[in-house]
Amino acid sequence: MIEIGGWRHVFKLDPDKHLTDDELEAICESGTDAVIVGGTQGITYDNTLELMARLRRYAVPAVLEVSNLQAVVPGFDAYFLPLVLNAGDPDWIFAPHVAGLSAYGAYIRWEEIFAEGYIILNEDSAAAKVTKARPVASREEAKAYANVAAHVCRLPIVYVEYSGRYGDPDMVRACRAGAGEARLFYGGGIRSAEQAQEMASIADTIVVGNVIYEDLSAALATVEAVRRLQG
Repeated sequence: MIEIGGWRHVFKLDPDKHLTDDELEAICESGTDAVIVGGTQGITYDNTLELMARLRRYAVPAVLEVSNLQAVVPGFDAYFLPLVLNAGDPDWIFAPHVAGLSAYGAYIRWEEIFAEGYIILNEDSAAAKVTKARPVASREEAKAYANVAAHVCRLPIVYVEYSGRYGDPDMVRACRAGAGEARLFYGGGIRSAEQAQEMASIADTIVVGNVIYEDLSAALATVEAVRRLQG
């Protein structure tokens, strides 16, 4: 069974974006705690399978974040199931999970499944538009959403998602205050070692994604930045 409790830094790879073999090796051998495979658009069974097969060459834990039932590929170490807590379209809260369990429930190993309570805070992101995410107007409201995830739904992960934009540290602190014993993940707009350290000082786990495809050296530097924070 995979353990997420010690994860401080993870990379998130998009199956719809290309990495050379050398780039993928650098990511997997960087010292990151895990690699999450996921995205909002262009995710297919074929491109997910191809990326998973390439990741299996390395020892780093590989996790599939399920956003498309047609792209669920066996062979990952674990599967993250996002529940978008502030979705304006209720189908993004539980309906996909009911559909997935109806189709694949007999094959699921529950010890490999981790539900994430997503709080989408970038209203302009693709994820916000797809889910029709409701704006979160204040730190008090952000904390309340984290409370719902951790204490009402008792989810193991609260995921603060800024999706391409660097977030407001005070909003992330509010979510940290509401998350209780749940693990707080932060993702969005981390493009430097300094930003990685700032968010890692608040959240339990930071997720570094888009910068991989813009400036790989900067992405790799975030791993060492988080290590220095731990030291």
